[in-house]
This record gives sequence, structure tokens and C-alpha cells, in this order.
Amino acid sequence: MAYIKNLFDRNFLEYASYVIKDRAIPDLDDGLKPVQRRILHTLFEKDDGKFHKVAKIVGECSGNYHPHGEASVGAALVVLANKELFIDKQGNFGNIYTGDNAAAARYIECKATTLSKDIFHNPKLTEWADTYDGRNKEPVLFPAKIPVILVIGAEGIAVGMSTKILPHNAIEVLEAEIACLSGKKFELYPDFPTGGRVDVSDYRDGNGKVLVRAKLDTSDPKRILITELPFGSTTESLINSVEAAAKSGRLKIQGINDFTTDKVEIEVKLARGVYAQETIDALFAFTECEQSISVNLLVIKDGMPAVMTVTEIIKHHAKQLVKILTKELDLEKKELLDKLHFRTLERIFIEERIYKNIEKMKTAKGVQDAVLSGFVPFMKEIGTRGVSAEDVDHLLRIPIRRISLYDINRVRDEMLEIQKRIKEINGHLKNITAYSIGFLKNTIAKIQLNEELGQGKRKTKVGAFDKIDVKEVVKKDVELKYDRKTGYMGTNVSGSKVSEVSPFDRILTIRKNGMYTVTDLPEKLFVGADAWWIGAADKEELSQTIFTIIYREKETGFAYIKRCIIEGWIINKDYFLVPDGAAVLHVDTREKFTFNVKYTPKPRLKVLVENFSAQDYNVRGLKAGGLRLSNKQVSSVTLGKK
Repeated sequence: MAYIKNLFDRNFLEYASYVIKDRAIPDLDDGLKPVQRRILHTLFEKDDGKFHKVAKIVGECSGNYHPHGEASVGAALVVLANKELFIDKQGNFGNIYTGDNAAAARYIECKATTLSKDIFHNPKLTEWADTYDGRNKEPVLFPAKIPVILVIGAEGIAVGMSTKILPHNAIEVLEAEIACLSGKKFELYPDFPTGGRVDVSDYRDGNGKVLVRAKLDTSDPKRILITELPFGSTTESLINSVEAAAKSGRLKIQGINDFTTDKVEIEVKLARGVYAQETIDALFAFTECEQSISVNLLVIKDGMPAVMTVTEIIKHHAKQLVKILTKELDLEKKELLDKLHFRTLERIFIEERIYKNIEKMKTAKGVQDAVLSGFVPFMKEIGTRGVSAEDVDHLLRIPIRRISLYDINRVRDEMLEIQKRIKEINGHLKNITAYSIGFLKNTIAKIQLNEELGQGKRKTKVGAFDKIDVKEVVKKDVELKYDRKTGYMGTNVSGSKVSEVSPFDRILTIRKNGMYTVTDLPEKLFVGADAWWIGAADKEELSQTIFTIIYREKETGFAYIKRCIIEGWIINKDYFLVPDGAAVLHVDTREKFTFNVKYTPKPRLKVLVENFSAQDYNVRGLKAGGLRLSNKQVSSVTLGKK
């Protein structure tokens, strides 16, 4: 049994680790989940400047890199393409406003954008690992130059943890990174592709919550136009929420129409006598026009899950950008120095006719020694690197045609260009922070120039929302009725009207036996005949209401008075105001009143009626017992004059 338990524990831990690191949670460094990384890698491999069928990319990615089926790859590709940043799309990729699905993969096409290649693609700096079948290599992480995780956002559920990262405006993210590199303060708030409005007062740098709202046009008093959606909603889900609110009586509308195409336009026609300004709060309170979104910025950092803030991610990527650009410049400088070295050797080899020295040599070593000796007079020009055996092999492989057509002036010009570029690189390396800022500014310019990327101006307006009290929005126009004979209470009862309440009100009922219960507003509920009190259970009002209960004790028959305030309750739980078996004689909610207690006639009992004032007795707790009025058996209670 111990072996089986250990086996299950180990397998579960391996599964949990796999789901967290390799499926659901994006990596901090390149902001991608494994499936997204594999899709982009496939697009980079197949890149020829032309569009590719999505079905082909999905098949290649699934067959070579992602062993979890084509459906998951296709869905992830469509989502990533609809971010309109890293994948160019052609065809019907669905509609983020209506929630319509994309066309079949065989009908739509895609390719990697120039921006995605600038941001991600650098095979020489990428760390590679074997694929699941060992036949190919795939990137462990892309050397991403911008905080992709903040630009595209992410959502995922793993084992025991989840992530919810909201998307931000690409230009604002890059500007925040520039501010970070410049040592300035910055603030960054979400920006959604569907527009709308957002209240970020509780955003807490990426680990709090935001309120999102639709954009409403109320210029016409008899209709409301919804022109922008809150994040997470589609036109279909929003319309369904409006219709549900209207059906439950929370909204009064005549009809709703959807005219959405490439822009959102939902028309809400209002009922007769209802106007736009008085309906706005109800739309925000009872429909998807306003939603609360909790955010949790969980990422994979250095192979482990970690909760970070937006500020921390910007600072991390600012340092990462400097490192990546430094590596790129060092790599380019090394390649240029190698090229300059080879061009110098080629020029001397051909211009000084060193190749003539090998004509009489009969052995390979003799040939090599002849070439090396030919370079001796020019070692000062060649530099400290000297001439290696590999350099000699490279020179000996130069074809005769190239030697005969060798253009010394062109080579000298090329060498001057290389030296000029090396000098530029050295300058960039000395001022790497300024160079990094320049890269970010150039990236911003590319995004602004390419309108197809859809990442230019901010789409979501940031601002504080006025808090909406649901109780104030809903009118108390529902009749609460009670049939005293049958004992039924509710909105669908043929009895006398008790009061007018709202659909959200809870109802307090004090039954004939002194038991009280709080319930949701019912259509029809049995509470017993001759109930003492039925009304809305408003805590604010009840906290100022004194209930006076006069009852007769079961054993002695003596009269007691109890004055209390009903302040707390659990829905649908029964509570007793009087002892078990006691008979409630009267219940009142007035602060001051008088009442007469009639006693049971007995020999030598001269006073049969006694008058009392309720205000003479203190208000006590709900669980406290009543105060005895007299040591005489009571028969009934009547109210005194008002």
C-alpha cells in the first residue's frame, strides 16, 4: 500500500508540475504559453513572406512540436491572431464582438508579422531543446524584447493555482519600459480590444480587481445605444443579460436589437413612460453592462510559479532588453570582426599574389607553410589574431574565377563599411541604455505606422465609477400580499396587500406562535394564519424598529413583556422570540403605547384590568427573557387609547 501511495503521489506531482509549467501558465521571459511558442516557431520556420493555410500550420505544429491534438493548436492560433500583433491573418477569424467562431482552418490563412520576428526571432540567441519525439528542436524560450505578457494578457487554470492577466496597450507598455530605463515613475492600466470603460481604483498593480463598463449613448431619451462592450462580454451574452433582467422585472424595455458589424451597436428601446437617464443605473446593476474582474498576475519565473506585479514585470523586462540587445551587438560585432579578418586575408592573399607560392609545392604541409610564410610581412596589418590553419583552408578554397575577377576597390569599400559598423556597435555598447530606449521608440513607431496591428491608440477609457446601490435602483413596485385565513404570503397570493417591495427585498415574518423567519421574496409561501407581522427585512430600518411582544407563560399563565430589536439572521432559519409553549397576546412596533391586561376572574381578586405603558420597560437583547407584568393569570390584552 505504501508503494502504491508513493506512486500516486509522485505521478500527481509530476502531472501538476507539467500542467503548471507546460500548459496553463505563461512564462515571464517571453510571455507565451508552450502552445503559443510552438505556433510562432512553426510560422518562423515556414516564413517565406506569403500566407500559409492555417490547417497546414496547425498540422505542422501538432505533428512536430505540440502533442495535444490539432483542436488545441487551432484554437490557440485564432486567439493569438486576434490579438492583432504577432500574426497576420487573412479570412474569417471570427468576431471578438459577437463571439462568432472562426471559419474552418482550411479556409483561413496566416503568417508571422514583421514585428513578431523583430521581437522574438533570433535563432542564434535562442535556447533549444528536443521535441517530444526527439526528431526536432524547439525553443525553450524566445529572447523576447518587450513584456509580451502585459500586452496580450493571459488566462489559465492549473492544478491548485490560476492566472488572470489583463491586456494592456502595447504603446503604453513600451513607454512604461522607456520610463523605467530612464529612471522615471510610470503607471500602467489595462486596455481592452472591445473598448468600454474601466475603473482601476482597486487594480493594485495587477493583483486586485477592476470594474468594467459598456459605453452607452443616451442622447435619445427613449432608447439607449451600447457602442462598446465591457471586457469579457460579447454582444450575445450582453443581450441575454438585458433580456433576463427585463423578464425578472428589473428593467422595463420595449425591445432590443443588435446592429453590430465591425463596430458594436446594440439598441435598447425603452418602455412607455421610461426614459434613458433613469435606466442607466439599472443596466449597470443588473446586466453585463458592468462587471467586476478579479486579476491574479501569476507567471512562470525561472522555472517556478510566482505572483508578480505590473511594475516588477516592467523592471524585469527592462533589464532583459538590455541583456538581449547587448548579446545581439556582441554577436554582430564578433561576426563582423570575423568577416573583416577574412576580407583582410583574402585581399592580401590575392593582391600580393601569395597564391603563387603554392604552385611548386607537392605536399599539403608545404602548401600550408608557403601560405603562412607569405603572410609574415603583413602581420602588422593582420593584427594579433594572426593566420590559423582554418584561415589557410578558407583561402585555398577560393575559386580561380573569383581570383581573376577580384575587385580590390570594392573589397576595400566593404571593409571600410564593416569598420564603420563596428565603431557604431562599440558606441552602442558604451551607451546600451540609450540604445535600448532607441529600440523601444523605433518599435513604437512601427506599431503606430501599421494600423493593421490594431495596437495604436488606447481603446478603453480609464475613470472612477459612481457606486450603484441596487436597492435604490430597483423600484418598490411589487405587491406583497397575505391571506390571513389560509396563511399564505407572497406576490402570487389572492389576499390583502401588506406593502410594496422590490424583487431583491427579503421578507421578515413573525408567526402567530412568536417564531420569526427571514426569506427571499416568495411567489407563494405558507407562514400560518393570523401572523403578527410581515414586511421587508431591511437591516437599516429594522435596526431602528423596536418590537414589543406581550405573551402569556405556559406554566403559570402570567403575562410578560419583551422589547427587542431584530438585527441579524440567517436566511430561512427559524428563531423564537418567546419561550416554548408561550402564547403571544400582542406584537407592536410603536415606541410608545399603552395596553390593558385582563386577568382571569378568581375569588378575592378585586382588580381584573390593569393598565401598562410599553415605554416604561427597557429594550433588551433578542435572547433575553421577558419581564413579568404581574403575578396574576392573564386572559387577554387590549390596547389603550392612542
